[in-house]
Amino acid sequence: MKDKKTVITYGTYDMLHEGHMRLLKRAKALGDYLIVGVTDENYDRSRGKLNVVQSTKKRMKAIESLDFVDKVILETHKNQKVEDIKKYDVDIFAIGDDWAGFFDYLSEYTHVEYLPRTEGISSTQLREKFDLIKMGIVGLGRDTQAFIDAAEFVSNVKVNRIYSPDFLAVKKFTKNSKTVKYGHDNYDEFLDTSISAVYIDTKLTEHYKLIKRAIEAGKHVLCENPLALDKNELKELLMLAKKRKVLLLSALKTAFLPAFNQLLKEINSGVIGEVKEVRATRTSLYKEKDYPDSFMQQGATNILSSYPSLLVNKVLGKSKNLTFFDQGEDGYDVSNLIISKHKDGAIGVSRVATGIKSEGDAVISGTKGYIYIPAPWWLTKKFYIRFEDEHKSQVFNYEFEGRGLRYMIAEFASLIQRGKRKSKMLTPSDMIGINRVLLEYNERKLKEKKSKKAKGSR
Repeated sequence: MKDKKTVITYGTYDMLHEGHMRLLKRAKALGDYLIVGVTDENYDRSRGKLNVVQSTKKRMKAIESLDFVDKVILETHKNQKVEDIKKYDVDIFAIGDDWAGFFDYLSEYTHVEYLPRTEGISSTQLREKFDLIKMGIVGLGRDTQAFIDAAEFVSNVKVNRIYSPDFLAVKKFTKNSKTVKYGHDNYDEFLDTSISAVYIDTKLTEHYKLIKRAIEAGKHVLCENPLALDKNELKELLMLAKKRKVLLLSALKTAFLPAFNQLLKEINSGVIGEVKEVRATRTSLYKEKDYPDSFMQQGATNILSSYPSLLVNKVLGKSKNLTFFDQGEDGYDVSNLIISKHKDGAIGVSRVATGIKSEGDAVISGTKGYIYIPAPWWLTKKFYIRFEDEHKSQVFNYEFEGRGLRYMIAEFASLIQRGKRKSKMLTPSDMIGINRVLLEYNERKLKEKKSKKAKGSR
């Protein structure tokens, strides 16, 4: 016979307030031993909860500081509640009455108690006290409207201005937009407005100068990758952002997807053993030949290599050397097979192509098993962990609405609100490693061009 009655409850506990405290005290009053599960931010985002301000670590510390809480655990996945109830021999599962009926299925394992919540106070109300992040859009790219639509799902973010040197295009866009009402064809004038952050979606050649001017104006910057096409320019931008104490982040949405981050956690847990090879393919029928005067800005490598490089670098770390097998067409690299070598003999195999369509999947091979991400892997929703013994295989499924942009915007806004200048999901070191591929490729092609020119002049 148990001498203690165990109660368990779960929550996000963002910006711990009196309402949380009262609910937890009611839960504790139901028994003798209170276990509190704090929901991991990645799991929260997978459920569509995008507006959490505080980090998981900070929220867990806040709950751990409560003297009436006996144990704090981290909630990371959908089926954990049943697992925890069995593991800790729980007598009562308690949760706020706004979830009434939702957790009735747990009554098969324990008693379920719905507790009345405190009216008039919530984390949402507290979050509203944060300053509104006013964002401006730079450029009229393919993702511009999708970005604006996704931003509406993130609290404390408002996109209301756009800049493009094409005055007529800006005028037409603002006329037809429900949210963006202010248009500018002068960049300095645009930066002088009340916006605190910008999203840049323009031609690759323009990124460096636009980012630099925005940082110098004290704006946080979220920019489509690559941030720069030259190694020194990239380092300059990162140093400048650090000096001006603003956030500079690559808009690689894959890095912020809940499933992608869960995948990395599974790999780090050692579930497939030591990773020996990462293979990823990214192709597109769209050929972005917008730059007739310079080979550096054209081709599959500059347009698409950031995505496979993200996966390879996140899993295998910094590469020791790179080998390129590119196929050119009128100065345009139609495809490129990129082989990278890493520590302990691991290799990365990245294939990119434009004007060619191939299966856009990815495979991460380990000494115990492998992970398969079906196409399109860069919009990671599902992945499989597979072993020699098929009965041990697992599948992870994280459905999400839209095109995945809202998770990236949520992380960007959360970092600004927290006063952070680095994202754990995409660190400055990550950005340097990811961009190394295209920067080194461009450098080699430039040397080849100069060599041919020198030989021709003899």
